[in-house]
Amino acid sequence: MTDILKTLSEHHAFGGVQSFHEHASHEIGLPMRFSVYLPPQAANGRVPALLYLAGLTCNEETFAVKAGAQRMAASLGLALIAPDTSPRGSAVESLPGATANWDFGIGAGFYLDATEAPWSAHWRMESWIVHELLPFVGRHFAIDDQRLGICGHSMGGHGALTLAMRHPGRFKSLSAFAPICAPTQCPWGEKAFSGYLGESGGDRAQWLAHDASALMKSQTAAPYPQGILIDQGLADKFLAEQLYPEAFEAACFAAGQPLTLRRHAGYDHGYYFIQTFMADHIAHHAQTLNV
Repeated sequence: MTDILKTLSEHHAFGGVQSFHEHASHEIGLPMRFSVYLPPQAANGRVPALLYLAGLTCNEETFAVKAGAQRMAASLGLALIAPDTSPRGSAVESLPGATANWDFGIGAGFYLDATEAPWSAHWRMESWIVHELLPFVGRHFAIDDQRLGICGHSMGGHGALTLAMRHPGRFKSLSAFAPICAPTQCPWGEKAFSGYLGESGGDRAQWLAHDASALMKSQTAAPYPQGILIDQGLADKFLAEQLYPEAFEAACFAAGQPLTLRRHAGYDHGYYFIQTFMADHIAHHAQTLNV
């Protein structure tokens, strides 16, 4: 695979540029897409960035189009990076089960490296994002890839929390919207982990390495002493069965990890909820990233 950036489109927004791209991924073995918002300050030098991980069925366009983050990012000089949520294309769409369900396969990479065939060949989302995409973006854009925050929604909230703890020091700030906090205990996680990581006793033991609540419980010191921000809607139809924020809250308390977990009456799981509180998340990351 080569270090070639393919730009699919560019759009001026709030004095900066929202762009959409594709590159040939060595880790995935297929072309992968992502979006970047560069604020106007990037014309004068490298800027810090927020990596946003989207949820089930979403892609690299969802955050850019729906979240309403560019205006405040532009005012603070913060870049925004949003990767796709899984491999795509004919090479993977033909895999058995790849398109049969909205919560597994295409659009449902769960931000981990699969170990089970046939998924292990291309479903290497963790390695792609952490080891390939972020350095790639740092080479091709005016982004300081040593000043990165990470945020996500739902499946992407799971990804943000787990990648932040699995790669200490890589991300300086952390937040999430309605994250899947204990995937080993919920139907979405059971389905994804069984398919991607295996179902045997030994395989199931490895599931905990991708469970945010279990990872936090294993911490010997607070990984984010400046605090983690999570927003959760109380009218979210997935809250009781799938999300388990109370499990992550308890794990943070046990680890001495400062956590601001805000519960909002009336708000659901969608992007109207995310739009409402996005400015608070941008401000949370900007404070730590010094913008």
